[in-house]
Amino acid sequence: MCSSDLNIATLAFANTMFAPAATLATWTLLDLMRGGTVTAVGAATAIVVGLVVITPAAGYISPLSAIIMGALGAFPSYFALIYRAKTKLDDSLDVVAAHGLGGATGAILTGVFADAAWSGTGNGLLGGHPTQVLTQVASVVIVLAYSGVATFLILKVLGALMPLRSEARDEKMGLDVLDHGEEAYTEGDGAILVKPKEVPLAQGATNVVPVGTGGRL
Repeated sequence: MCSSDLNIATLAFANTMFAPAATLATWTLLDLMRGGTVTAVGAATAIVVGLVVITPAAGYISPLSAIIMGALGAFPSYFALIYRAKTKLDDSLDVVAAHGLGGATGAILTGVFADAAWSGTGNGLLGGHPTQVLTQVASVVIVLAYSGVATFLILKVLGALMPLRSEARDEKMGLDVLDHGEEAYTEGDGAILVKPKEVPLAQGATNVVPVGTGGRL
């Protein structure tokens, strides 16, 4: 590996640390201003969003720009998550808000902050090359169209062969219980939940409880 490649790898590594930290800090402040509390799930989501935002730009921008990008990238995903929760959209892991919107934001902001002095390639808007932003926007639109069409076709094929989602009753009961006969987290030290139809309580197992009890002995 030549020195220039090593420099770019080091830059990408550093930026990949700085951006999520800035996203986490911004996300935390938004949570505090909105609800007065900070959650572990929110913090984990913020770090993921920061990683997604910086991925397109890691080797093309300065560390300061990475911090700014990480902070800016928190806003679209944060408010998209809030909006999604108020709708009936089925996206339990918030893939669209975190990965989709975060990735699009990072790709477009790469066209703003790209710096030839750090990457040895091209400049972005702030470096006097505004057309790079248009290039980035066009690439986002192309990827969105391709992904949308390809996903639609894949789902249509799968839908013709199998159900695309579980029954409502199964979702409410929990797929861990139905598919694996157990539940990962319960009260106290935890209890294994086994489907009553498959393992009768008459067996005398002390750590087996019916699903209907909600995991309580």
